[in-house]
Amino acid sequence: MWFLVLGVLGVALKYFEIAPVAVWSWWTVLAPFALTLVWWAYADASGYTRRKVMEKENARKQARIDRQRGELGLPGSRSNRGGKPR
Repeated sequence: MWFLVLGVLGVALKYFEIAPVAVWSWWTVLAPFALTLVWWAYADASGYTRRKVMEKENARKQARIDRQRGELGLPGSRSNRGGKPR
């Protein structure tokens, strides 16, 4: 994502001829877009994206469980109680 923001910023600076980007070649200005594509391909191929989505879903699920247990007046979740599981 940062590569994409950097690429858009670089194109804007080049288009409006703001120094020092105005004197850079277009290949240099457009390089962050290529890096964005490489990163996205790597993230999808390695499973990084799916793993991050699963972590986020698990955190939401655990927060919901903890909130519901608290509303029922029960102690925290098993992961928060400490001690050995039964």
